[in-house]
Amino acid sequence: MDNYNEELGLNIPEHVAIILDGNGRWAKKRFLPRNVGHAQGSKVLEQITDDAVSIGIKYLTVYVFSTENWKRPKAEVAGLMTILRNYLKTCIQKANKDNYKVRIIGTENGLDEDIIESINRLQEATKNNTGLVFQIALNYGSRNEIVRAVKRITEDAVSGKITSEDIDETLISSYLDTAGIPDPDLIIRTSGEKRISNYLLWQGAYSELDFPEVLWPDFNKESLIDEIRKYNNRDRRFGGVKEE
Repeated sequence: MDNYNEELGLNIPEHVAIILDGNGRWAKKRFLPRNVGHAQGSKVLEQITDDAVSIGIKYLTVYVFSTENWKRPKAEVAGLMTILRNYLKTCIQKANKDNYKVRIIGTENGLDEDIIESINRLQEATKNNTGLVFQIALNYGSRNEIVRAVKRITEDAVSGKITSEDIDETLISSYLDTAGIPDPDLIIRTSGEKRISNYLLWQGAYSELDFPEVLWPDFNKESLIDEIRKYNNRDRRFGGVKEE
């Protein structure tokens, strides 16, 4: 592993989350179909996981398909699902080779049965790996996640498993899809769009945010290092005041 902490004098964020944006615009600039951009974005994602490990990132979470993305044209959604099917299958071999533990966050509602089966196989096959924890936000929306968590908390309260006095931030976090994973230190959205689009709303309460102009298919290791450099220039006080 490259020691960027020593070589570049950087404090490496433990958990980086990325909204993979700009695939369609990347393709449009090249007069190509949007799904060509999505396919290229999938290839970039494979490389970025390796780059994250070499830099020293321990947790990487990526937003690949939101609960709102079903609104896109049917042909584009169908193409995305084909790319996803291929990615989930090849991800098992790569994750086991590189010791990644893969978790899928989001809801199964609306996904085809074969995709759900691939998700289950991928998570089962990598659950004992001890390297990078790689979370894929698939059919994910943070509001949906919070609603599902509230429903489970309510059910457990009604059944007597918990009481109202038990409910605090720690308990709520334990009912989210990301249970057991530290909150992201840094959330990046590529392509320059300055919004977080229903992504990790609870978990990102104190995350540093950045919105680089680079389109996702052009994002690379140097782009990631540049984001970490910017992160190192932030003063994280978590609501407190830094002593002089």
